[in-house]
Amino acid sequence: MTKIKFIDARFADPDETEFSLKRRFEWHLRKIRALQDGVSPKAPGDFEDELRWNEDLIAVPLSEKDRNKVLRRARRVMGARAKASGLSHLSSDDRRALEVFRNGADLVGIGSEHRADEIAAAIHAEMPWMAAATDFLWKAMRRSVRAGEPGFRLPPVLLDGPPGIGKSAWSRELSRHLRVPRCGIEGTAEQASFVVNGSQRGWGTAFPGRPLQTIVQSLCANPIVVIDEIEKAGTPTSTKGQAYGLTDGLLPLLEPSSAAAWKCPYYQIGFDMSWISWVLTSNSLYPLSAPFLSRLEVLRLTGLSKGDLIAFAEREGAKRILSEAALGGIYQVIEQFSDTHQLNLRHVSRMLARAEAEASSPLLH
Repeated sequence: MTKIKFIDARFADPDETEFSLKRRFEWHLRKIRALQDGVSPKAPGDFEDELRWNEDLIAVPLSEKDRNKVLRRARRVMGARAKASGLSHLSSDDRRALEVFRNGADLVGIGSEHRADEIAAAIHAEMPWMAAATDFLWKAMRRSVRAGEPGFRLPPVLLDGPPGIGKSAWSRELSRHLRVPRCGIEGTAEQASFVVNGSQRGWGTAFPGRPLQTIVQSLCANPIVVIDEIEKAGTPTSTKGQAYGLTDGLLPLLEPSSAAAWKCPYYQIGFDMSWISWVLTSNSLYPLSAPFLSRLEVLRLTGLSKGDLIAFAEREGAKRILSEAALGGIYQVIEQFSDTHQLNLRHVSRMLARAEAEASSPLLH
């Protein structure tokens, strides 16, 4: 695991407080006064003479005026350091929240091409109908290893296909195998850009965006951020006519060069958001703009075949320890209706849940 500088800010030495700085300045002033008064400086390497020198310094008097002058200087230095840190405009609570990045943030990488092959094979075994997405992932992982990148980031991708084929489930499998956190956002529920970018101070409910919150909580700079049904996100407009569309808010974050120096509206500080793996899903490309789509690798996925649905039911039924009779009934429904009713994983999951509930119900006599 690699550490990177994630935040465009400087953190001062936590042990150097205003009090410790004042003590250091006072000690320095005593040295100057002692030498001016003719006190012999300490002999290098002589421990006893160093004790004598320290005793002579302690004996140097400092007036109240001297102490006040030193205190003012210490405060000026601390103020200048705070200003240079880029954090001085924040509240103490927000500064403490960002203190976790003092030593940087973690990047999770792919150890080897063999590891990339293992991850791709495991995901494909679980969801073979998502082969196009898994192949895209596999090639990106191998390319990351060959380039010697400190961490893995999947190029921004849009999984476009009919509902219920497991696009969100695929992203969860990706998060689990890569061992990185996952941030899920529903395009239908979170239509404004605030959920991704955060909102500026001055709003009634100011907050940082969800992707940044995920990184703050996990200290991992390359999480997976999934936005489901992005085409259904509307474009809220303020009373002044300003639009806050979710897709518009994503544009600078999907471009690596601008994401590397992205400025958070809430914290008003730059963060390196370029390592995020963006996985977006849609059921249609129709409402999405050309500038938005140009920043994404669009993968068009098809519906599930009868064999895919039966294989999914078989695998999930084994996990739920369903009987052969219960699974046989589900297989029969899939055989009978899959050609005419466009069955998907959600339908099969509901059938599995009902079969499990019936299997656990007490027998009535």
